[in-house]
Amino acid sequence: MNKLNSKRSQDLLSMEGILEISGLEMMQGILKGIYPPAPISNILNYTLYSVEKGKVVFRGAPKADCRNPMGTLHGGWYGTLLDSAMACAVMTTLPAGKIQTTLEFKVNIIRTIPMGVTVDAIGTVEHSGKSTGVAVGNLVDIKTGKLYASSSTTCLIMTPKPK
Repeated sequence: MNKLNSKRSQDLLSMEGILEISGLEMMQGILKGIYPPAPISNILNYTLYSVEKGKVVFRGAPKADCRNPMGTLHGGWYGTLLDSAMACAVMTTLPAGKIQTTLEFKVNIIRTIPMGVTVDAIGTVEHSGKSTGVAVGNLVDIKTGKLYASSSTTCLIMTPKPK
């Protein structure tokens, strides 16, 4: 099991390195600590929790400095965790030589996440094709299963040209 306070790295895997392995291998490598996580996960206090083909779970807890001027959790925190889970779920379906990026995503915030509550952002692929991937996501309380937000995304699947 990955801990929220696991060792973090500000390094990124090179594009050449990413293209040499499948998306599933990359995500499993991040989970195992072989490859570095995205630096934003340290800033927003979330970590990769589980990986399988077509499904990724990130676990996190909002910090007080993620609140908006009204004192509630900023919508960008919901969006970042859900975008990470959905896009990485699509990544797990890609062979070596392919990458993806978020083309668009939508988040439905159902209720605010109280400070101190830990949630899972669960991304699940509905379609992964030649040029696009579609996934859905949910943000749920790890203790109660309470749903805080739902989301959907379309990712652009690309084949970068070698340099």
